[in-house]
Amino acid sequence: MDLFGPTNVMSIGKKSYCLVIVDDYSRFTWVYFLRTKDETSGLIKSFILRIENQTNQKVKVIRSDNGTEFKNLDLNTFCEEKGIERQYSAPRTPQQNGVAERRNRTLIEAARSLLADSKLPITFWAEAVNSACYVQNRVLVVKPKNKTPYELLNKRKPFIGFFKPFGCPCTILNTKSHLGKFDSKLDDGFLVGYSSQSKAYRVFNTSSRIIEESDNVKCNENTPNPIGSSPQWLFDIDSLTNSFGFSSDDYAGSECGGSGTIQVQESISKSVIFPIPTGDSVENCDKEPSAGSSQSEEESRDEETQENKESEVAAENTSVELNDSNLEVGLTEEPSHNTRVQKNHPPQLLEPKKAHDAMKESSWIEAMQEELLQFKLQDVWDLVDLPKGHRAIGTKWIFRNKRDERGIVIRNKARLVAQGYTQEEGIDYEEVFAPVARIEAIRLFLAYASYMNFKVYQMYVKSAFLYGSIEEEVYVCQPPGFENPNYPDIVYKLKKALYGLHQAPRAWYDTLSSYLLENDFERGVIDKTLFIKRKKKDILLVQIYVDDIIFGST
Repeated sequence: MDLFGPTNVMSIGKKSYCLVIVDDYSRFTWVYFLRTKDETSGLIKSFILRIENQTNQKVKVIRSDNGTEFKNLDLNTFCEEKGIERQYSAPRTPQQNGVAERRNRTLIEAARSLLADSKLPITFWAEAVNSACYVQNRVLVVKPKNKTPYELLNKRKPFIGFFKPFGCPCTILNTKSHLGKFDSKLDDGFLVGYSSQSKAYRVFNTSSRIIEESDNVKCNENTPNPIGSSPQWLFDIDSLTNSFGFSSDDYAGSECGGSGTIQVQESISKSVIFPIPTGDSVENCDKEPSAGSSQSEEESRDEETQENKESEVAAENTSVELNDSNLEVGLTEEPSHNTRVQKNHPPQLLEPKKAHDAMKESSWIEAMQEELLQFKLQDVWDLVDLPKGHRAIGTKWIFRNKRDERGIVIRNKARLVAQGYTQEEGIDYEEVFAPVARIEAIRLFLAYASYMNFKVYQMYVKSAFLYGSIEEEVYVCQPPGFENPNYPDIVYKLKKALYGLHQAPRAWYDTLSSYLLENDFERGVIDKTLFIKRKKKDILLVQIYVDDIIFGST
């Protein structure tokens, strides 16, 4: 067994820790979510009593790391009374507990694939992990026994003919509500798992916004899901893994989950994937026993800039109650409280919304001054009077706390962006298209580098868009908090692209590609983001993805 956490993203039951238990013989896996480490002992004792009763076998050995959740008086006394041997991995040697560690990774990688394929928001990460664990217990073959974990544990082959694609759209027969004579009997939803306690599917009902179990489900397996109009972070699978703070040895998995509260931002209330109420409204889930279920919340902040690498979001959470009972019989959950909840980080780390608020902190003032210094160094604009017949585009400060791999704030970042949504096509901008490298192209690049045995380097261009020259006549207002009180009506005429402008990505690509072509590079015929420089028998390859560049040479 292994316990990981605390995670940066709480589960639907406000759980921050996850306990992974693997049967060493069959490799059958169970996972339970915990709110605190203190719950570990009681949960393990309940699990051992239940599994011994169900299988008529005795738990003989428990292998874990040296964490205090496993090494404590309560659990030690229980194991002494049961005659259970305890085995511990050496300190800072997770590979000695590799069975549980590898299972974590297998499950989370499978969940990533399910979410990416289904195009469901990452708020369904736990449902994806549950489904992955449910399926893997029934389809993976354990060598050298050549049987699945389910067959080894239960002495019978599993039936898998009912499996459906995770996240596929489905219609659900409404058998609960009192319907009028001409009301529709069908609700739309998405398949998010399977019940382990009844012959039923687990589906997310988009009308009632609950997870429910039903056998009266018709899945549209060949109909792909649209990705939806929610903020981009909601579908960023990488941000899911990063939010867990996992290393290569720390991944999450789940066969069972809990009940509780899922917090969803007001900023995603208009998601086309599923409507979510805003404000203090609370909707209750069904109270029937359910299996293979748990969900997570994604703490986010407003996304108001086009900068790809700087998108972290901050806003107050709206609490929406989705009470799913626990998967395993005998495990109870504390009741949820229908209250607003605050962000996880302390108040002193909050990101200001407006320049007026940022001006109260010296660290944010320095961050804004650093940003304006970049404008001066890159000769981004000139201070001019606004010509008659022209209008100025507003500007806005975006404030972000930059964190290291441990989640600790290391510096403040201020980005001045233009309110590009007020631009008018044909007046403020013309061509905005900019090519972006496809994932297939990057894979080919890395495969070729491996074949040719040369090292690949990666670089990130700081404030890349400020390098792009623009041809249009664009005027922007003075930065909030840095207006000249003597000349409040003076504006800036842009010479370079500003973050937020429609033409900014195009201007940056034109500037970078022109520089490379002038320095004897050739642009790819098919892939316009690939640049090649040849010298005798050697070549230098450069692949561009907006402001990220990978390159290598023979």
